[in-house]
Amino acid sequence: MKWEEVRRLYPNQYVQVKIIKSNIEGNMEKVEEVAIIRSISDSAEATEELMRSRGDTLVYHTRNEKMEMEIRNNPGFRGII
Repeated sequence: MKWEEVRRLYPNQYVQVKIIKSNIEGNMEKVEEVAIIRSISDSAEATEELMRSRGDTLVYHTRNEKMEMEIRNNPGFRGII
């Protein structure tokens, strides 16, 4: 399902989705297709689900016109000097 369809079906709410198709441009991942897992009614529950999300499953709000995320490279923690 395209993000535009998700926004139309679930206006102004959080949704938990599985990414089906995306592409990477520079340091941004732009999602093209998703599968809806469920809608989430409140922000506290959305935060909990987002913290538990792994891999290609995530929580996103439909107020966003596009579904895209910045890719961050974590260099890791090297310890205290």
